[in-house]
Amino acid sequence: MAASFCQLEKANDKIEGKRGNRMEVKKKTKKGIFHIVFSRTALVFLLLIFQVVLLFEMFTSLVKYAPVMYLLLLILGSAVVIYIINRKENPAFKMSWILFVMAIPIVGMLFYLFTRVQIGTRFIGKRLQDLSLETKPYMEQDEEIIEDLRVSKPANANLAHYMSRQAGYPIKRNTSVKYFPLGEDKFEQLKTELRQAKKFIFMEYFIVEQGIMWDSILEILEEKVKEGVEVRFMYDGMCCIALLPYHYPETLQEKGIKCKMFSPIKPILSTHQNNRDHRKICVIDGHTAFTGGINLADEYINQKERFGHWKDTAVMIKGDAVQNFTIMFLQMWNVTEHQKEDYEKYLTPVQEELHRELGYVLPYGDSPFDNENIGEQVYLHILNHAKKYVHIMTPYLILDNEMVTNLTYAAKSGIEVIIIMPHIPDKWYAFAVAKTYYEELIEAGVQIYEYTPGFVHAKVFVSDDDTATVGTINLDYRSLYLHFECGTFIYNNPVVWNIEKDFQETLKKCQKVSVMDLRTRGTVMTVAGRVLRLIAPLM
Repeated sequence: MAASFCQLEKANDKIEGKRGNRMEVKKKTKKGIFHIVFSRTALVFLLLIFQVVLLFEMFTSLVKYAPVMYLLLLILGSAVVIYIINRKENPAFKMSWILFVMAIPIVGMLFYLFTRVQIGTRFIGKRLQDLSLETKPYMEQDEEIIEDLRVSKPANANLAHYMSRQAGYPIKRNTSVKYFPLGEDKFEQLKTELRQAKKFIFMEYFIVEQGIMWDSILEILEEKVKEGVEVRFMYDGMCCIALLPYHYPETLQEKGIKCKMFSPIKPILSTHQNNRDHRKICVIDGHTAFTGGINLADEYINQKERFGHWKDTAVMIKGDAVQNFTIMFLQMWNVTEHQKEDYEKYLTPVQEELHRELGYVLPYGDSPFDNENIGEQVYLHILNHAKKYVHIMTPYLILDNEMVTNLTYAAKSGIEVIIIMPHIPDKWYAFAVAKTYYEELIEAGVQIYEYTPGFVHAKVFVSDDDTATVGTINLDYRSLYLHFECGTFIYNNPVVWNIEKDFQETLKKCQKVSVMDLRTRGTVMTVAGRVLRLIAPLM
């Protein structure tokens, strides 16, 4: 009897335990739903939807004036189209805007005009222009370096001249470069270098997410602050949608870390929010800098699987060229600052142990507001001056006419052009659009491979065993025209061999795409890709 009672009691406890677990799950679920519904992100989207609905209601209320409105729209539409055609802009953008205006006249015209009168973008553009002039004394080009380069490769001397005069980024010698073929490799080196910081740490990243990678770095940054090291951290405002709390900068500031969020997402219709800070920069004491495709989230070091194995790359530079990244960071940091920066405190110290034999290194940035497509110009330069090969790794392939023309011309000229793309994409629509370029490129002789283990996020061009660039710039409209980006152009530095070696090792894990493969694709994805390509510049 006692045994039966005990068994009954245990059974009751088990049932109660299950009920308790269910109640706990329900509470967590309710809490999660509550958090989503009442979060700031939800509020932002609701307010944006409200603004769109309000505009729609305003338009529909004018229906009774249809004949007059039609004539007015015809006149205004023609005027807008003429304006677009004559505007100094990439033809692909013009075509997309004209299609948009013709397809949906009222919305198209208003939206186009809306994008052209944004005060926010003008402010940032003007502020960056002022900061560029303010920092010009620290970005002077040593003409002796260009003259030496002209003897070695005149075309690269011309590029250096262009970058210095038009973009404000001098080419340097006396700089070592280390290449990281995976995010895990960069992560370990980054932690080592951060621990050795004595004066300052500057970090600027597109994506930051709490996890193994960021938590480890944050722990080091906190230790450095306690040691008296100045730490500044800036990340893009897109993170506040889902990755970090909106007031996360205050959390870091309480730890002694100076922190900013670039262009936080706000419940206001604005094209300013279309220009994201896609750069990944870390500068330590003015003598060491990192850049590349690797953000501060666990998928970048393969601690979290999202799209198979994550293939990404980065470089670490030490020496004179680091100053380009230091000034680049300080320019962006000071966009919203009112006090004058003491740039002298952060200049790169002379490092006697480095040698001139390390070739030439040119860190550069690209802004959507300077009327110079720096990132694309570097890529086109490499394509136009290659003698044997150009090998490319990119996660996206949404190309303008200039890039298609240069890729196909290089291949037709006998240059080996190979592009490695992901096999498991992160964005189906971007992958669908990319596929629409495959056939034209392959028929011209460009070889396209897909990385079968997963996703390629690297942004690499390497050519002729002597030239390379590694950075943040994708082969798509957003990177080439709309985002803040950066990269490192390298010539005659031993690291180029390592970059090409990694490309060849990666190629072994890829499958080649043929025209026949393209013709067996699903109809839905093919049609979707071709339709989306019409508005690719606006995506």
